[in-house]
Amino acid sequence: MALIIPPTCALTTAMKHIIRTAVVLGAACAPAAVSGFASTASVPRATTSLHSEAATVESSADTLQTDPKEAVKLFGRLAEKYIMLDASAGMCCYSGCSDCEFREPGGGYRMADQSSARPKWVPTYDERKFEAQNKEHTTKWSTEIFVDGPAVTKEEFVERVVNMQFAPPLGGPYMAASAAQIEDESAAAALFDVLAGEKEKLTKHRMGTEMKVLSDGEEGLTWAMFSKALGAN
Repeated sequence: MALIIPPTCALTTAMKHIIRTAVVLGAACAPAAVSGFASTASVPRATTSLHSEAATVESSADTLQTDPKEAVKLFGRLAEKYIMLDASAGMCCYSGCSDCEFREPGGGYRMADQSSARPKWVPTYDERKFEAQNKEHTTKWSTEIFVDGPAVTKEEFVERVVNMQFAPPLGGPYMAASAAQIEDESAAAALFDVLAGEKEKLTKHRMGTEMKVLSDGEEGLTWAMFSKALGAN
């Protein structure tokens, strides 16, 4: 029977003797081929796994999620019981006139201001005056966060928000003032990022402007708007 000699085997004197046995020849050459195939095939599988893992990390980083209990601790510090809305609405006689310019499409009235028994709004303005009604309002956040200038760093923002007084607000999970101490500051830091974007400092003007955007143009952020911005709904 004729033997086929693999080109990779050298014909030395010792090998001429070994070649006579086909079993020995097969045992010597086969393992190298098997080993080479396994090594080549394992590379793509490892690469695919790494790409998949990286995509998962990027996806998680783009999604902001906050514990509602931690978010309500912030809202209860920033929200107020009083908000000023539309100065012109203070001119309405509220007598139900059919052609009243201060009526809303749904039948209600545009209000000059509103009050609530518990903190309900984070006003989007820092201060507002209605001279005709002799009314003015300066917000908590503008005076207690921006205490010594028009801008704050992230560290200053977090520290000052944490130190603001808490009152149980309207909206969100109920929390008593005695249980509202902030130990994990990550939610406050996330709020800074939402308002400041990629800026290192947050200005008073930008905070008001960004909250106006988050409130869809309304004069104040309610719990529903605030919690949505922080991913706490």
